[in-house]
Amino acid sequence: MSRLAVVLVSCALSFLAAPSAAAAHPLGNFTVNHYNGLTLHPDRIDLHAVVDLAEIPAVQERPTVDRDGDGAVSAGETDAYADGQCGRFAAATTISVDGVPGAWRRSGHRLEFPAGEAGLGTVRLTCALTTSATLDRPATVTFLDAFRADRIGWHELVVAGAGVRTVDSALPAVSVSDELRAYPEDLLADPLDVRSATFRTEPGPSTVPDQDGSVTPAASSWFADLAGSRDLTPLVGVLAVLLSLVLGASHAALPGHGKTVIAAYLAGRNGSVRDAVTVGATVTVTHTAGVLVLGLLISGSSTIAGDGVLRWLGVTSGLLVATIGAVLLRSALRAWSAEPVLAHVGGHGHGHGHGHGHGHAHGHSHIHGRSGLIGMGIAGGLVPSPSALVVLLGAVALGRTWFGVLLVLGYGLGMAATLTAVGILLVRLRDRMDRLPFQGLRHGLERLQRWLPTLTATLVLVVGLGLAVRAAAGLT
Repeated sequence: MSRLAVVLVSCALSFLAAPSAAAAHPLGNFTVNHYNGLTLHPDRIDLHAVVDLAEIPAVQERPTVDRDGDGAVSAGETDAYADGQCGRFAAATTISVDGVPGAWRRSGHRLEFPAGEAGLGTVRLTCALTTSATLDRPATVTFLDAFRADRIGWHELVVAGAGVRTVDSALPAVSVSDELRAYPEDLLADPLDVRSATFRTEPGPSTVPDQDGSVTPAASSWFADLAGSRDLTPLVGVLAVLLSLVLGASHAALPGHGKTVIAAYLAGRNGSVRDAVTVGATVTVTHTAGVLVLGLLISGSSTIAGDGVLRWLGVTSGLLVATIGAVLLRSALRAWSAEPVLAHVGGHGHGHGHGHGHGHAHGHSHIHGRSGLIGMGIAGGLVPSPSALVVLLGAVALGRTWFGVLLVLGYGLGMAATLTAVGILLVRLRDRMDRLPFQGLRHGLERLQRWLPTLTATLVLVVGLGLAVRAAAGLT
């Protein structure tokens, strides 16, 4: 058992230290990435275009490629799909010289299926296009790539010349990503998004770079490799499940996931350990259900943009948190305004009436508190993890749907464990502070506690609105 523990810890650390899926697709498994390489000639413009679909868009595209639905992609189906997609690409990509639109002619196409995460394949479409142009004298060229413009991803534009050179253009002549094969780490935080450009040209020396045709293999994760293993032994299965727990917990430890909001909520309503566990359990159920439902939608439709769904869920989650914050703030302000009245009534000895009213209010507060806890848990798990989604789809592709569901459940339990631990830590810390021996410090904490419900409710409201606005900004 000790050796097994060492192996599990080593695998988890290796996963966390190794390049993530972003190394292969810088904006994640939902991305559709573009490379456009323009070569300028005195009499024409050649375009070498590459469209790279990450794992989840590739899953959605599979039925379109496999027209007869037999589960295997034939050479004829590959050629037909590539030809049709390059035609759509040519129609959506425009180029003009001195304001005169050019007409693309297709001169070749290629379709490949590089291996991705969790046993899933990706799709790499290459299109060769050319158009007539008069560039033997100074000219102005305008280019726009509007193919699949609704999908996020890396967009790179390269311009080189053979007897033509650009004038005062910031566009590079060499691809920094080896045509979407290897992305530079220093640009992953701010990926390229060059979809259009206007530049001036004039006759000049050749700037076409020498291409060595090297291919850098994409990095993969330990977890995805285990989930997508075709030889699923009991040891591999147990290792994958345990690792899903570790990765879910570490994922929830990263910024986000409502830890601050959940902690503020528990503090504002004097939450208990039971409350923290309730939030964690709700997070698990919501996250697991979200991954399963979104996986079903994505695998059954090629028109649903998974990244768009996630952003809408982010907006919903933020608005839910903001609503809970507004309700908390309203309750806190009512309690604050009613406090002097209650103190006056108590001072005149009307204990029975006050006790009855207090019991009714307490029951009412308990109902609202429980609803708020469940709402917080739903908000914390409403946005599914793309990594868990990829693992589920990979298991489904290998005919192991049950195993994928088990891994997603483990991932959700790991997330819930971290969020529950944060809540329990907060509750224990509060209880210790209540037992402090210093009277002056206790008095200060009591005064702070009067303000705490209002402060935490305001924090929940502001954070919820911020989350909703940030997610909505991504929709535009």
